[in-house]
Amino acid sequence: MWTDGACKGNPGVGGWGVLLRSGVHERELFGGEQETTNNRMELTAVIQGLGALTRRSSVDLRIDSTYVMKGVQSWTAGWKRNGWRTAAKAPVKNEDLWRALDAAVAGHEVRWTWVKGHAGDPGNERADALANLGVDQVRAAGPVQGRSRGE
Repeated sequence: MWTDGACKGNPGVGGWGVLLRSGVHERELFGGEQETTNNRMELTAVIQGLGALTRRSSVDLRIDSTYVMKGVQSWTAGWKRNGWRTAAKAPVKNEDLWRALDAAVAGHEVRWTWVKGHAGDPGNERADALANLGVDQVRAAGPVQGRSRGE
C-alpha cells in the first residue's frame, strides 16, 4: 500500500490518495476536502487505505510523510498515556484522525516504510497523482468522501 496527501494552500483544498496492490490486483482510492491541511490529508490517506481492507491483513505501507511515521512510531503511545495530550500538556493536533489511525492500525499487521516523495517510486508517484485528483475533484464539485477504481 502506498498513501499520500496533498494540499493547495496549507490550509486549503486538500486531497488524499491510496494505491493498494496484492499480486496482480490493484485498487486506487482518493478523496478530498475543501478546507484542510497537508497533515490531515496524509493521515486520512492511511486511514482510508487500511479501512478499505476487508479482513485483517499484513500490510507493507509505504509513505512519504515523516509526520505520520513519527506519530505512529514515537508519539502515539505517549499521547494515549497522557489522555491525548502532548508532553507540554497541550491537546494533540488532529486528535480525531490520530485516534482513527490508531484504531485502523490495530486491525492489521503494518510494516511502515518511509519513501522519499517525488523521487521516482512508482507507487508513491501514483498515490500522489491520486491525491491531486482528489484536490481537482473537490475544486470541481465539493468534498469527495472517497472514490475507488480497480479490483
